[in-house]
Amino acid sequence: MTLRQSVVIEALAGNVEDKPKFIEQAAGIGLDAIELLWVDDEFRELCEVAIRSGMRVASMIGQSSLEDGLNNPANHDQIEDELKASIDVAVKWGIPGIVCFSGNRITGMSEEAAITNTATGLRRVAPHAEKHGVTLNMELLNSKVDHPGYQCDRTAWGMAVVEKVESSNVKLLYDIYHMQIMEGDVIRTMLDNLGAIGHVHTAGNPGRNDLDDEQELHYTGICRALAAAGYQGYLGHEFHPKGDPVAALLQAYKRCTV
Repeated sequence: MTLRQSVVIEALAGNVEDKPKFIEQAAGIGLDAIELLWVDDEFRELCEVAIRSGMRVASMIGQSSLEDGLNNPANHDQIEDELKASIDVAVKWGIPGIVCFSGNRITGMSEEAAITNTATGLRRVAPHAEKHGVTLNMELLNSKVDHPGYQCDRTAWGMAVVEKVESSNVKLLYDIYHMQIMEGDVIRTMLDNLGAIGHVHTAGNPGRNDLDDEQELHYTGICRALAAAGYQGYLGHEFHPKGDPVAALLQAYKRCTV
């Protein structure tokens, strides 16, 4: 089995002047899809370029705040509206996955209460996601380096939420870079929880840069394990290239083609 690979445009080509050309180059490399962060002035154009290039848009962010998230019931009305609107956009453009966030830890709130709150918020949106065939992927992020205070910072925490929601359209975005920082044991953890992982992101650690030999993760081995286990989602490259982004993407694509 060959993994489907995508590229997060904002990460690899955020400083590229001609993003449509970059997308065409990514298609030429063999990438299956692009990922966009949110609906902005470039969104429609980049979606259209990807489709013309024989690619699809694999994912987009569905809520406005990473820090003020689903763990706070006071945010549920707003986030429900945002996620439902994002699902409607996803349907229009054939986007299978929407990224959502737990939010940062709240002083005085127990972990169990935060899990329950987050699951409650997701249950409000899950029927709309199920109706339209879109998956809500709650992202696992590190709270040690990049996102201090973020609550869904371990696989077990995210799994507890997914299990409470009980919807096949609510899963986790397993970011290999972030989880290497927080807990390591990447292959075993992903395989043990594969049914609840809807999307995967890559980046080299330390540094969040290229998937090269100067970082510690063995991406060929990781991808072989995912492919052998039958992972059906996308493997999205979300690193910051040290040099030429096209060359860095080509290297990542070859390393993850197994």
